[in-house]
Amino acid sequence: MERKRSIRRRQKPPFAERAKDHCRNFTAFMFSNVGIIFLVVLYMIAGAFMFIAIEGNEALERFAQIPFKRNETAMRLWQISCCEVNVFNKSVFEEKVGNEIRAYQEKIVLWARRGWQGSDITLESESPWSFSGAFLYSLTVITTIGYGNIVPRTEWGKIATIFYTIIGMPLFLLYLSNIGDILAKSFKWIYAKFCLCRVCPGVARRRAMRARRRARTEEREYSPEMGENGFDNTTITTSNVDDEIEDEITAETNTVTVPITICIMIMIGYIFFGARLFADWENWDILDGSYFCFISLSSIGFGDIVPGASLQTKGDTKMEISFILCAVYLLLGMALIAMCFNLMQEQVIYKIRSLKKCARGCFRCAKSVPVPIDDELKEPNNIN
Repeated sequence: MERKRSIRRRQKPPFAERAKDHCRNFTAFMFSNVGIIFLVVLYMIAGAFMFIAIEGNEALERFAQIPFKRNETAMRLWQISCCEVNVFNKSVFEEKVGNEIRAYQEKIVLWARRGWQGSDITLESESPWSFSGAFLYSLTVITTIGYGNIVPRTEWGKIATIFYTIIGMPLFLLYLSNIGDILAKSFKWIYAKFCLCRVCPGVARRRAMRARRRARTEEREYSPEMGENGFDNTTITTSNVDDEIEDEITAETNTVTVPITICIMIMIGYIFFGARLFADWENWDILDGSYFCFISLSSIGFGDIVPGASLQTKGDTKMEISFILCAVYLLLGMALIAMCFNLMQEQVIYKIRSLKKCARGCFRCAKSVPVPIDDELKEPNNIN
């Protein structure tokens, strides 16, 4: 009897294992160099919607009562002056009116501390917590800038800010580390290719060395001592020489260090670029724009100059675009600053190692200098 071959189908793994694999792959992608950017942006968008849901309606309901309270105070003063108190009784009239005005002043101070900007807000108007404002607030929280012009006023908003910052700060630091490292390697490669050009003295010296080595190999090729196998040996030698030179160029491309002056010029250029943009968006001068960019990129964030302050119309499209572009400028600028710091750190480490090698070489040279010996001590005396 012929044995029937049993064909076993490959069984699929259980659903739990497949779910774990998909989650593992998704997590690896999200924390990769590309996924970390999307993760930070999605985290800020989610934070913007969260703060809008917590603070937006509450701010409208709280500040919408201000015009009614002002009208109520005016009506109360009218009743005191015409009905309740005789205006000829000066002391009683001043006491009643003073109490009403003092109570209204205390309410104004309380509203100002809770974020009231002095303009009337109704339920039909737009909330101060728009998407662009909440998005910028989410960015300033996780980057520790904290302008202070938009802050949570409710208890739930403060609690949400604490937990949002606890999770967002490590995520943003991971973003700075990964993206800064990628930008640093890319800029090093571009800088190395630019410096290792035909005009540079180092490359010209290596090309001259290559020409001399080729000339030597050609002399060996046509020399009578090499015999018949001289051509093959010369070909191998020429190939080895070319490989050594290419390896040298590649090694210098990978180990090249960018000067600190170039890093400083990049940071200054980015600051002036942002200053020019904000001068057009916010009607600032170059000094105020440069000051705002430096304070923001250094995560100091005093809050004395903030975007959108010169635009008083709520819901203005220009103000919304200004907030979004400001967030993008800060997000890219901090990665660029991290890149420059990374390159400057490598340059400093390279200089320190060079100084160590120089010091060791000088110490060895000083140690290897022969000490002069007198001829009388060197040759023994002959005693007859």
